[in-house]
Amino acid sequence: MADTAPAKKPRARSTAPKASKKERRKRLLIFIVAYRAESTLDWVLSRIPETISEHLDVEVLVIDDASGDKTFETGIAAQQSGDHRFPITVLVNPVNQGYGGNQKIGYRFASDNGFDFVALVHGDGQYAPEELPNLIQPLLDGNADAVFGSRMMEAGDALKGGMPYYKYVGNKVLTRFQNFVLGSDLTEFHSGYRLYSVKALSRVPYHLNTNDFHFDTEIIVQFFRAGLKIAELPIPTYYGDEICHVNGLKYAGDVTVTVLKSRLQDVELLYDKKFDCRPGTLEGNTHYKPKFGFRSPHQLAVDRVAKGSRVLDLGCAGGYVSAHLEAEKDCTVTGVDLFPLADGVTLSEFHLRNLDEGLPELDYAAFDSVVMLDVIEHLAEPEEFVDGMREAFKENTDVDIIMSTGNVAFILTRLSLLFGQFNYGKRGILDMTHKRLLTLASLKALLAQRGFEITSVCAAPVPWPLAFGDNGFSRMLLWLNGLACRLLPRLFGYQIILTCKPKPHLASLLKTTIEHSEERRGKAVA
Repeated sequence: MADTAPAKKPRARSTAPKASKKERRKRLLIFIVAYRAESTLDWVLSRIPETISEHLDVEVLVIDDASGDKTFETGIAAQQSGDHRFPITVLVNPVNQGYGGNQKIGYRFASDNGFDFVALVHGDGQYAPEELPNLIQPLLDGNADAVFGSRMMEAGDALKGGMPYYKYVGNKVLTRFQNFVLGSDLTEFHSGYRLYSVKALSRVPYHLNTNDFHFDTEIIVQFFRAGLKIAELPIPTYYGDEICHVNGLKYAGDVTVTVLKSRLQDVELLYDKKFDCRPGTLEGNTHYKPKFGFRSPHQLAVDRVAKGSRVLDLGCAGGYVSAHLEAEKDCTVTGVDLFPLADGVTLSEFHLRNLDEGLPELDYAAFDSVVMLDVIEHLAEPEEFVDGMREAFKENTDVDIIMSTGNVAFILTRLSLLFGQFNYGKRGILDMTHKRLLTLASLKALLAQRGFEITSVCAAPVPWPLAFGDNGFSRMLLWLNGLACRLLPRLFGYQIILTCKPKPHLASLLKTTIEHSEERRGKAVA
């Protein structure tokens, strides 16, 4: 059936600019952690300034951490009264979760309900809600991932606000220690007045943190390690008659252990999943770092290779050592690795190969030195690989093979095992990619049994400059660790470095024996 509707006239196109779509307002959750706060909670809620909602959609979450008093009922009364400016959600934990555990639940609530920012406020009134409009600004401007209110930015203000002198001194001493260990410059690590970007929180595993009071330190460490930016702004100090539930000595000890564990993870001495926040993965060789300028396998290998040598670098990783040899010692290097070279690194020759499949086809008689740093522990069958090396170099017994591996008998690994810990990590002796763990004795035995003569052995200390930077402190640690390595290398050596040569092959020995016998026989007959 034909369409009999009249034809529509074409509409004239407007040349006026289209109105832009209204930008979604950011959402802020004011999260009040409450424990035995029945006398102060309503007061804290009433102090939240209305101006905070000028550019934000604001809601309040109160979580009573199983207080045992009427904190929850006080929150419900405030929610139902209609006297407060913002929507209020009141929850109560059936079982006390602790200061850190309560924060975890609140941050998960913020994430699950689509908030952009979350502000941590204490239910006892110690931190002024009136400061919220000022503290949120760096987050709104995109200049920070977290904002901390600091009581220590203005000299003397904390004491004027009633902070006990012993707490003031303890705060200062701990903060200075934490800054020194972590290489940071915060004025205060111990303020509980904090605002976070929810997106930034999603980038750190805060759910793995302690439920205790040093949760606040652990999340700071995580933000630093994840490369997130923390801003500080001054806040007034208020100490009233609230009850302090923090054991100061225990807290100081927990904080100290936390920052030291983080730093020890940088030098691969310990591993804790909660501090595994740095960008990057185990894919390829990106998580391995060059170690030059101090006593390390990289530097020792470079020192042992003669200038102008022809070098085979087996398992060359990103090619850092090979490139150093070519640039600094005029060597010609052939690199072999499972992954491509790092960006910007070029070598005379490079072969992409999985060493678990054996050595590539090369002219092994042409090499003066072989560098094989931290490779043998990654091989599924190192004995077979070493047998293959012996066969490859049967006509080149003058080659120097420089090899290194982590020392699983290192003192901290022994102590960890003594206390039932054996944790693998991204790098170090217990690297997740390691397939065979070795000691100095087991490495020497493996090589000797496969026909190699060990010509030199030494131990390297922990790479302290990777954790603390190249400074006097790390140099002192290197010196002390190096001295211990010389005295007891099997115990204090973090890594083992040895040089070996292939002994003459049996076929070669037989040939030499026959030739020598013929020569002697000729003389005897004559």
